[in-house]
Amino acid sequence: MTLELDMRARKPVSLLVAFTDLTHFQVECARTGDEKLAAIMDDYYERVSARVERAGGRVVKFMGDAALIVFSREDADAGTVALIELKEEIDAHMEKLRWQSRLIVKAHVGEVVAGPYGAKGEKRFDLLGREVNVAATLLSRSFAISVDAFRKLSPETRKRFKKHTPPVTYIPLDARRP
Repeated sequence: MTLELDMRARKPVSLLVAFTDLTHFQVECARTGDEKLAAIMDDYYERVSARVERAGGRVVKFMGDAALIVFSREDADAGTVALIELKEEIDAHMEKLRWQSRLIVKAHVGEVVAGPYGAKGEKRFDLLGREVNVAATLLSRSFAISVDAFRKLSPETRKRFKKHTPPVTYIPLDARRP
């Protein structure tokens, strides 16, 4: 199912909110020429967008090497699986490029206010609210989902995670503790 959001109205909506970010990005930028960096990042943006859209989600925005991604609450399971696959794809791609960067993924389910925000005449679709900050501030060096996100997953998808404390998050079974 494709995520349908009203791009003009400011209204509360319950979503799986995810933040992604590349580790060691500053180091890789310093050793990569601007034109090559731009090509690598454009490819990265396309890979992220394609994977998210195939799973019915939406990239709200890219901020350098970071992305704000959403899936409907009802698609939290498919969204979480897509985020796992995205991490695997991006990590393998970065290794192929001989970059030290790896994708960090943090996801949470909650109600946010979605709609157009920004400077007068330049409003763009965005998400605001406490739950957005919960997703952004999850502790992770690799992949983590909140308890609320974990509770929305199917029993089969839950088997891919283990409990990690404190505070409680769930990380993939094969992940090392930070």
